Amino acid sequence: MSHSAEQLHVDLTHFINDFRSLLLFYLFIILLINPLISVKYHQLTLCVVTSRCADKSLNSSVKEDKDHTQMTSTSELEQLAEIELEKEEQEEEEDQSVTDAPSLPPSSTVSPDPSHPYYDVARHGIIQVCGDDNYGRKLIIFSSCCLPPSHQLNHRRLLEYLKFTLDQYVEMDYILVYFHHGLRSSNKPSVKWLREAYSEFDRKYKKNLKTLYVVHPTNFIRILWNIFKPLISHKFGKKLTYVNYLAELRDHLNYEQLVVPPDVLRHDEKLRAAQRGGAPPSVKTPPPRPPLPTQQFGVSLQYIREKNREAVIPPVVCQTVAYLKEKGLRTEGIFRRSARVQVIKDVQKLYNLGKPVDFDQYADVHVPAVILKTFLRELPEPLLTFRVYSQVQDILSVESSLRVSRCKHIVESLPEHHYIVTKFLLGFLHTVSQQSIVNKMSPSNLACVFGVNLVWPRHGSISLSALTPINIFTEILIEHFHTVFGSRGPAAQVAP
Repeated sequence: MSHSAEQLHVDLTHFINDFRSLLLFYLFIILLINPLISVKYHQLTLCVVTSRCADKSLNSSVKEDKDHTQMTSTSELEQLAEIELEKEEQEEEEDQSVTDAPSLPPSSTVSPDPSHPYYDVARHGIIQVCGDDNYGRKLIIFSSCCLPPSHQLNHRRLLEYLKFTLDQYVEMDYILVYFHHGLRSSNKPSVKWLREAYSEFDRKYKKNLKTLYVVHPTNFIRILWNIFKPLISHKFGKKLTYVNYLAELRDHLNYEQLVVPPDVLRHDEKLRAAQRGGAPPSVKTPPPRPPLPTQQFGVSLQYIREKNREAVIPPVVCQTVAYLKEKGLRTEGIFRRSARVQVIKDVQKLYNLGKPVDFDQYADVHVPAVILKTFLRELPEPLLTFRVYSQVQDILSVESSLRVSRCKHIVESLPEHHYIVTKFLLGFLHTVSQQSIVNKMSPSNLACVFGVNLVWPRHGSISLSALTPINIFTEILIEHFHTVFGSRGPAAQVAP
């Protein structure tokens, strides 16, 4: 290696070590969920990549003055990023709404139980799991503004809490929404912590990420993305979606499920106002159209029953369950995987138009699985009804030996039609769980997938702490199906 290449290596090594502000945190977010970067890259610095480029350039007889030009370009890029960072921090300091205190979690969130093993971290609301997106994939939110000042948070505990939370969901397809606003020099994790974190997150935490939404990206972030392109695969780059305004998330997610910190909401309003040079523009929502007589998604159980010759079980539920019982019971990870978005849209359209659906033509057993979850999620009122949500949340206060009988009491209080469909569905899920040795879907795993699709609050979204009682309740319904649904016998009984 020539003297110039060695100098380039040294200079870029110093650059990595000295460039400390938000750069490494954002890189960690990218690398953490990139399934296509080998674990060995946690030992790889940007200088290695650049030195390889320099070696290649030397092998191609590039002159020393060109190397100097490349170094100058890198230096200029670094300087540009530094300028953008300083500008953004200065703007935040001038904004009276910004302080060193972390943002308070949204009012819709529920404070974690003080007995939570990571209560000291969870109480800040940094990480939230907010149900599923429009296609059945888990939604995980990371809010930078909720990070407290570094001296108030044990970052080792933060790392353990990250792993504790992700361990519950990374075996299924998931979406990450990263709220970048609010990350400051006062609350960013240290370089040492970031390196430890990346070294501990193996492929298990990366492989099933489907999309990363970076909300409110700044010029600084865009510059960093260009700097680290050598480490990021082209395929992963297609997973990254910049979201400039919260309203844009409505095209991809169930926005009402999102847990958005107040600071992020205020920042979004400020950006939208600046865009138009006045008051924030209203989000244009098309007027609701009356449902088709054949509509299956987004309408009530009662509507479907009236339009389908008093069929007790909705056609979507009946047909997907029948298909999955025949061809999906032994599929590993059934209900944990997503399907192609366009295929799901096409199947929904067929159902809503009253046309027949042949799942065999899609050659993917995950299609009917996603369709079933989507149907439940799009009901105007959850299958278990709004009324029982508070009762489900109270299940943790019930003594363990009494929880089955408590769940039975809650279910038996459902309106008759909701009870019949619930019994049909849970009977099927119980059957799925009996094949868990093969399909890996135990009652607990099924509960993680279906819980948020069976019950949710009338207003607001489901917080991470609210998921625990929902999952426990659902697990009991599946595991103790015959006890919970054994005695009540409505007139219109239908077996799954």
